[in-house]
Amino acid sequence: MDIASRLLRHALGCALLTLPLAAPAAGYPERPVRIVVPVSAGGGVDSLARLIGQHYHALWGQPFIIDNRTGAGGSIGAEIVARATPDGYTLMVSSSSYLTNAAIRDVRYDPIRDFQPITKLTTNPYIIVVTPSLPVKTVTDLINLAKAKPELVTYASSGTGGILHMGGELLTALTGTKMTHVPYKGVADGYPAVISGQVNWMLGSPISAQPLMKAGRMRGIAVTTDKRLKALPELPTIAETVPGYEVSAWFGLFGPAKLPPAIVEQLYKEAAKAVNEPKVAAGMEAGGTEVVGNPPREFTQQAKTEYDKWRKLVKQAGLKLQ
Repeated sequence: MDIASRLLRHALGCALLTLPLAAPAAGYPERPVRIVVPVSAGGGVDSLARLIGQHYHALWGQPFIIDNRTGAGGSIGAEIVARATPDGYTLMVSSSSYLTNAAIRDVRYDPIRDFQPITKLTTNPYIIVVTPSLPVKTVTDLINLAKAKPELVTYASSGTGGILHMGGELLTALTGTKMTHVPYKGVADGYPAVISGQVNWMLGSPISAQPLMKAGRMRGIAVTTDKRLKALPELPTIAETVPGYEVSAWFGLFGPAKLPPAIVEQLYKEAAKAVNEPKVAAGMEAGGTEVVGNPPREFTQQAKTEYDKWRKLVKQAGLKLQ
């Protein structure tokens, strides 16, 4: 588990103790509900799923059971939900990698057609961090280096098909450069590679990258969001140099397609309350995580737009995997 996941888990774990109890809702749920998490226990996605499940349990009195189903880049867990009966008793909390994974791999479900987005729970920016000895202090420097030494510039990610990989591929596509992708098992493995110079750069989360930046072990040069971060206003956005670049990770709540609208609305409203509870929001925002909790229709459109973006990139870069 990386630093960001540990801190998020701690913040959410403390917040569970303060969530208010409420009267059970009428009609739904009448029996235990399963929340599928397509990654292993202990990380940020899992912790957020447990927060939501605890809130629902306190509200409605039924158990909300976390079911970690790992494998195939998260597609095993996602397929379970895509094939589930749309009655509200099988849900999923996933990161945005469920979209990037479907864009780059052949999966047995459609990430848009087979799911009902309920709410985007949180969103996370990233920072380009580079090896301190690399003669790169700006995005322009990085682009120029990549153009001067085609394919010799390398970047790390937490795995092929994930948001960090796709963020790197988007930068190369928009700048017409060639940079070599080096996948690792997780962010925690990528940072030492950047620090030691085994790879030149990667996208890091603010909560885990900032201590390393302050210690001089990595250099931060830009943020991936379309606006500068309040916590790091001195860092420009990548889009200031590369128009159209925007990458962020998010965690969202989903159900199977054709989930009854009344249940969707009920789940959305209570999940939004859970993540916007003051102590929960403060704990997450302190680490650079933005709390969202937006309506289903808005989240659905965002998912469609983002999936189209990643599919276009995969086709353009020839990244499709079997």
